[in-house]
Amino acid sequence: MKIKDYRTQFIQKLTPIYDSGEVESFFYLILEEKLQMKRINLALNPDLTFSNEEILVWNSILEQLKKEIPIQYLLGKTSFYGLDFEVNPSVLIPRPETEELVEWIISSQKAKGKRQNLKIIDIGTGSGCIAISLAKNILDSEVFAIDVSEKALATAQKNAEINNVKVAFLQKNILETEDLQKQFDVIVSNPPYVRELEKREIKKNVLDNEPHMALFVEDNDALIFYRKIAELAQKNVSQNGQLFFEINQYLGKETVDLLDRMNFKNIELRKDIYGNDRMIRCEV
Repeated sequence: MKIKDYRTQFIQKLTPIYDSGEVESFFYLILEEKLQMKRINLALNPDLTFSNEEILVWNSILEQLKKEIPIQYLLGKTSFYGLDFEVNPSVLIPRPETEELVEWIISSQKAKGKRQNLKIIDIGTGSGCIAISLAKNILDSEVFAIDVSEKALATAQKNAEINNVKVAFLQKNILETEDLQKQFDVIVSNPPYVRELEKREIKKNVLDNEPHMALFVEDNDALIFYRKIAELAQKNVSQNGQLFFEINQYLGKETVDLLDRMNFKNIELRKDIYGNDRMIRCEV
């Protein structure tokens, strides 16, 4: 079968579930991953064909996409802040909003001027996307990362190797941690923050496939991770150090109020590219 004919069928079968532009992007992501072929290659060679074996592989991926399994998990990889990351159902798929948080941290450190041996810790690292991106872009930094999941840490360690950076990974339940044992210039966290009451807003492909432990918190204590991490920051952030959070878009004011009550200074709430309250920076 000609690849261009299969493409037409592929898009027709998935457009009842996904936006047509998204389906087309799926097709070319798979084409590049499985055949190392880009859109331009197909445009210049419209008579290229799939073998029977290749069609079986594509049909298998198509059936999984019909079940709304994320394309990143099917390919086992994604991009974040210009870097390649392996992903699997043990870790959340990195989001563009989190790239904005990373950019804010990097620009904040540049504004402070060059410092040697900057110590950074990422709490709830998952795939390692934040910690690894910071290690890659803030030279002379010493980066640590914590997660409660052994499987997530194994994925993060592999991603550090893929991107040729050194990150010290530690397995800890942050809610049971009383002291981080070091002083850090930057503490960053994208902790679980989706309330159970917000589950109805979550897309099926996320709800059915991504790790709930990394997503959800109880409705009656939605800021539990923020409060705990802020307490640790009071002990473990160095003078003029900073605390950065990714937050629940509906709890911007509540998170700011929490940090204000805990006497953090220069609290700044920032919106993401979609206009939602998404990240906070403050100082001890």
